Amino acid sequence: MRAVIRHWVSTDRQFSGTLKSLLGFYPNNVSLYRMAFRHKSSTQSSPDKINESNERLEFLGDAILGAIVAEHLFSTFPFEDEGFLTKLRSKVVSRHHLNNIARKMGIPQIMNMNEAGFEGSSIYGNALEALIGSIYLDKGYKKAKEFILNRFFGLYVDVHELEALETDFKSRLTEWSQKEKQELEFKVLQDPQHSNDRGFHVGVLVGKSLVSQASHPSKKRAEQLAAEKAWASIMQQEKTE
Repeated sequence: MRAVIRHWVSTDRQFSGTLKSLLGFYPNNVSLYRMAFRHKSSTQSSPDKINESNERLEFLGDAILGAIVAEHLFSTFPFEDEGFLTKLRSKVVSRHHLNNIARKMGIPQIMNMNEAGFEGSSIYGNALEALIGSIYLDKGYKKAKEFILNRFFGLYVDVHELEALETDFKSRLTEWSQKEKQELEFKVLQDPQHSNDRGFHVGVLVGKSLVSQASHPSKKRAEQLAAEKAWASIMQQEKTE
């Protein structure tokens, strides 16, 4: 009830109403959700501006989403082994899948970003994770879980369809490079000890050219994210040739 009252007396009523349609409930702290949709390209590029973009919320939301997805799959597939569950979880939280869901949710329309700072295809999926982080901070774990189960899975995710989807982009790239006789390398561009976000920054090099790069606290995950971007770029190039 308090959130509803806040909405009607808020000077940001339009955005609050947009969030109600997106989330299924009114927010308490609207500024948290504003930050969830604020890409770093819209902030000044300096160390003291780190708390003004959605990157920290993305980090939090990524962990919460991963835990709830794991629990949901554990309950949904009681007779499957760890390997099956791990692969399916990776498919659910892949950049490509999260980006598609974010677009269906309408997140691109409410993003605050500088078009000139567009850095690939992961922005909207990252914002979705940041949104989950905002829900957790604003409403708690129970509400974040409810959103993921009722909205994320309930409206946008078909786990049985994802079972048949191949998402090991690193393996795809390796097979492609062997077939095309191209030299392929996954190179750590920056390690956690020397990066501001304490993650692995991994680049994909085809020949001597840097095709894509991505970062994540897990080196393997960073490699897969970079591989996914590289694969999308290669497929797009082949379509236009």
